[in-house]
Amino acid sequence: MEAIISRTFTPARLALVQQFLRFGAVGAIGFLVDTAVVYALKGPAGLYVAGATSYVVAATVNWGLNRVWTFRGRSSGRVHRQWALYLAANGLGFVFNRGTFFILVTVSELCRLYPVLAIAGGVAMGMFLNFHLARRFVFR
Repeated sequence: MEAIISRTFTPARLALVQQFLRFGAVGAIGFLVDTAVVYALKGPAGLYVAGATSYVVAATVNWGLNRVWTFRGRSSGRVHRQWALYLAANGLGFVFNRGTFFILVTVSELCRLYPVLAIAGGVAMGMFLNFHLARRFVFR
């Protein structure tokens, strides 16, 4: 049993899990930013514009926090280039995240009344993909 535990919980795997948990904590902050922007803009701009705008704002906040905390020491290059690369690398995550959001607010009256539910669905769809892309392509 001890051999299985030592093979399963290697230092590299534990570091990866810790990094993923930090990424998740940053994502939770991004979720709050995302939600706040959607609720602030849904009246004057509508849910679709609010959802697209909030994604860019939340992704920028997440990039900054991931840069200084989650992937500290793994960032290199110019800041504006890395930010652009982060947004580009998460383009597929955007499709999963906002695609889920748009589908949910289109087909669900509950999600139209409580957009936070659609935001949560989108976040869940994009989280694992975004972590992989950030780790592999942005914060190397």
